[in-house]
Amino acid sequence: MSNTINDTNFNFPGQTAIYKGKVREVYTVNEKLVMIASDRLSAFDVIMPKQIPYKGQILNQIAAKMLEATKDICPNWVLGTPDPNVTVGYACEPFKVEMVVRGYCTGHAWRTYASGERVLCGITMPEGLKENDKFPNPIITPTTKADLGDHDEDISREEILAKGIVSQEDYEQLEAYTLALFKKGTELAADRGLILVDTKYEFGKTADGKIVVIDEIHTPDSSRYFYAEGYQERQNKGEAQKQLSKEFVRQWLIENGFQGKEGQQIPELTDEKIEEISNRYIELYEQITGETFVKADISNVLDRINKNVTEFLTK
Repeated sequence: MSNTINDTNFNFPGQTAIYKGKVREVYTVNEKLVMIASDRLSAFDVIMPKQIPYKGQILNQIAAKMLEATKDICPNWVLGTPDPNVTVGYACEPFKVEMVVRGYCTGHAWRTYASGERVLCGITMPEGLKENDKFPNPIITPTTKADLGDHDEDISREEILAKGIVSQEDYEQLEAYTLALFKKGTELAADRGLILVDTKYEFGKTADGKIVVIDEIHTPDSSRYFYAEGYQERQNKGEAQKQLSKEFVRQWLIENGFQGKEGQQIPELTDEKIEEISNRYIELYEQITGETFVKADISNVLDRINKNVTEFLTK
């Protein structure tokens, strides 16, 4: 389990800043950002104490494929992927909200619904839904974009505009891009026998004022998928849906008494559990992309990244 990527401390030519998120580490180099997908595992906004082999490569490569497949719908920040764990792109000013879009009453939406609430982020959910039922139309339930260590919080469209977090003109464009990307993601998922249940998009502005997608899209860390085959039968019988997402990690943590709340202990991540999670991520990659996952050489993973990124930046 050695040679996973936990913490990085590169010094690329022209580097001026580093930002370390829950999973990604972002280096500012001249007018560009170098985003490194680590092997850290985050759940309930808590970083787990051990890393998952190949997780960063899997997320980076899924995101690269999905950004390429949707660039005609919404421009994105990417300039290139010089390493299996790295994407390089334009430095952007991020919007202070994450655009969460939900096609089904699942996860946070269902927990809210089951508590008796019918309004989520200013959106009224219809009566008579069961867990994992499809909404009549996808709903956008934004969250504030939290700093490292803080929790994202639900916020409504009305609050975003009233507080001036995003201008009305920009927010309407974010909504349009969000729904168009979700439609395309739904079609891509259907081609793979999957249902895109919910996901989130992050947007930023380039130096010349263009709105672009930043960060990952349609990965198992940012999205939830169901298997399409048997979905309706399972709903009719009140059975749990077969999922393809990071939800299996969350469920394991919940079953072992952890939901990120104060005073709770993270259950032990044994070598067997780490290997199981790694294998599940590989399964996710292959199911979502339809391609066989090729493990990158991780014998000297940090040296590999340093060499590949430096060559890309200086060519």
